[in-house]
Amino acid sequence: MSYLKFDKTVMINLQESLTREVLRTNRLGAYHCTTVVDCNTRKYHGLLVMPVPQLDDDNHVLLSSFDETVIQHGAEFNLGLHKYGEHCFSPNGHKYIREFGSETVPRTVYRVGGVVISKEKVFSMYENRILIKYTLEDAHSPTTLRFRPFLAFRSVKDLTQENGNVNQSYTEVTNGIKTCMYEGYPDLYMQFNKKVKFVFDPYWYKGIEYQKEQERGYPYKEDLYVPGYFELPIKKGETIIFSAGVDSVATTRLKGLFDTEVKSRTPRTSFFNCLKNSAQQFYFRPQKEDAYLLAGYPWFKVRARDLFISMPGCTLSIQDPVRFEKIMNTAGDALHAFMSEGTLDKVIREIDQPDVPLWAVWAIQQYAKAEGIEKTRSLYGDLIKEIIDYIRASKNPLMRLMDNGLLFAEGKDRAITWMNSTIEGRPVVPRSGYIVEFNALWYDILKFYCELMGDEPQPELEMIIAQIEKSFPEVFVNGFNYLFDYVNGQTVDWSVRPNMIFAVALPYSPLSRMQRRAVLDIVTKELRTPKGLRSLSPKSEGYKPYYVGPQYQRDLAYHQGTAWPWLLGAYLEAYLRVFGKSGVAFAERMLISMEEEMSLHCIGTIPELFDGNPPFTGRGAVSFAMNVAAILRVVDLLKQYNAE
Repeated sequence: MSYLKFDKTVMINLQESLTREVLRTNRLGAYHCTTVVDCNTRKYHGLLVMPVPQLDDDNHVLLSSFDETVIQHGAEFNLGLHKYGEHCFSPNGHKYIREFGSETVPRTVYRVGGVVISKEKVFSMYENRILIKYTLEDAHSPTTLRFRPFLAFRSVKDLTQENGNVNQSYTEVTNGIKTCMYEGYPDLYMQFNKKVKFVFDPYWYKGIEYQKEQERGYPYKEDLYVPGYFELPIKKGETIIFSAGVDSVATTRLKGLFDTEVKSRTPRTSFFNCLKNSAQQFYFRPQKEDAYLLAGYPWFKVRARDLFISMPGCTLSIQDPVRFEKIMNTAGDALHAFMSEGTLDKVIREIDQPDVPLWAVWAIQQYAKAEGIEKTRSLYGDLIKEIIDYIRASKNPLMRLMDNGLLFAEGKDRAITWMNSTIEGRPVVPRSGYIVEFNALWYDILKFYCELMGDEPQPELEMIIAQIEKSFPEVFVNGFNYLFDYVNGQTVDWSVRPNMIFAVALPYSPLSRMQRRAVLDIVTKELRTPKGLRSLSPKSEGYKPYYVGPQYQRDLAYHQGTAWPWLLGAYLEAYLRVFGKSGVAFAERMLISMEEEMSLHCIGTIPELFDGNPPFTGRGAVSFAMNVAAILRVVDLLKQYNAE
């Protein structure tokens, strides 16, 4: 039985099925994303969504959807589904769905009278192509299939309306056609593995609505262009493969291509396998010589901080150190270029943020745990030294090393931490001064580097370490036994925020055991939820737990009470550091709530954030690398504890 399977009762209930999404990606940054009933609810949804570098830096929806119609005895049964207005769905193809599963590939089974037909979709890993396999499982009379392609050819940030600029021409190719709606876009090849008839019948389907965009306060109505339809007969037991891509394909190879893609997938038969697949979906290789991690889908690009925080979980925790090395080679070169020359990378965004080098060394520290000190020193010793020297020399204009050994960062006018929401260019949470996780990381990486160098003395670093051990508690520990989020002269942030957890979770901490326990206690009492740590305590001023409404309202709530799963990873790591093996059962219970997410929201992965209050609804990006990586690291850590 499939780990991710939904029966008829779920599929025909649109309140249930429209909240569940499916995501498949490739290494080129392209993806397929929609709901389990194939009704698009976001402008980011589509069967083939891909970068078009010659136009801009956005992804673009080429093929929005592909409506199937079953024809028997002249009667037509349309399996498609679109929303056109308030409670108005057409043509209601979901009522024919009998089951949906997403173990290896998404598979939908439809029943129309005596006709039983299955649909399976796979997204090509190394080319921008979606393959759909149709199998006529049962039929008692001649059956014909008709397919209508809904084309968009627009940025994921925009919506298209009926216009006279569409190029309606098409060219017949082997078992299909190629067409291109607008100049600058690549041709879209739509082909089958058998001879098919294409009927040119151009038509605009107007007023299709995307309810997720409506909820988010954005324009949500679109017109989609259908150039015509494909039609072909199908026999009982026969399989038909459809391909949509930006290159022509040898149609005789389509079945083999589909089978090869399926064989390369890890079946989503467990919590770990779902997370593993999800982690691999963030891999991004626009050029063969480079390797990256995307921050999330469907709208995030490569972000430096997210990349370094996500790397260990998305590679090492699924036993793929080679992938870690490839990504670190690319990211390390970009980081070196910025630190030595001030050059901003064209792909990795926000590499100039002051805490990025700190997270880079933290990622290498996780590599050392997995692959050993000697190998780590050989591969990354020079990079770590360069980073430490860069920080000590206060070369980043936004951060400087103070006489007390702590780092002081300027964040009043610019968001410089992971709490980076802004309104009109100014940070919603202006964290500035001595920032707690910056300095927890700084202490940790100094200690790690001394460990890495073994018997080689590091007197200058050891002096800074001694300074931090004295100044960190003096600056951050307050009279209520938790840590200030930031301290800037006489200005201290009394808000209870989750960033202090890193002073407990990191391998080296400048806090005493009693202080670590006190921090863990208050985080547990005020910030822990089943889905992550709240970004602000409900007892603190300005608490906003619900990430809903228009952009302005959501920006205010983004880090003011919403819960973040990646922080739950740090929390559970801290919990295990404090309680050891006796904390394993608690950590395993906490993961149960995350496993529930595998069948909710975007199935098989973890969304960007959750509301801070019950029912802790998932919000934001449908799949977020830092979250997936953090939970994978906890799963791996628990395996190690249980093995012991």
